[in-house]
Amino acid sequence: MGGRTTRQRKAVARALAGCHDFVSAQELYAHLVSGDHIIGLTTVYRALRELEADGGVDVVRDEAGGRLYRLRPADGHRHYLMCRDCGRSRPVDSEVVEEWAGRIAADTGFTAVEHTVELTGVCADCLARTDGGRPSGDEGEEPPCHWDRAPGPGDPVHSCAS
Repeated sequence: MGGRTTRQRKAVARALAGCHDFVSAQELYAHLVSGDHIIGLTTVYRALRELEADGGVDVVRDEAGGRLYRLRPADGHRHYLMCRDCGRSRPVDSEVVEEWAGRIAADTGFTAVEHTVELTGVCADCLARTDGGRPSGDEGEEPPCHWDRAPGPGDPVHSCAS
């Protein structure tokens, strides 16, 4: 991360690394403070901005336009297909998108071209639940990282349950 590497910033990176799906800054903050970390929401946002600037996270937007973060894999930038119901995400082959963006940059003479691709749908497990069936999946299969409501009266924030 850019700037000083503080105890709080390391905690943000570790917490983000522990979740396999995208998470909002507020959800990450709730997870950290529920784990007895002393950290401010502003510090969480700052750490996420620095991770993004350094290429350490992938960022997508939720349906309300909020930013969701996921630690970027060592092999680089990816695009994801996200479930609109449960938030589960799956990386998708996006080589054709990357090649297209490169061609556009070359053809127009633009440099430092960035792009955003948002793919959403409903995963098979959520579809099965809405059809009255049980979620599909192999017995003993590890459930995806998910976020459950944090305890507290009327608290809309989530905490990591994986």
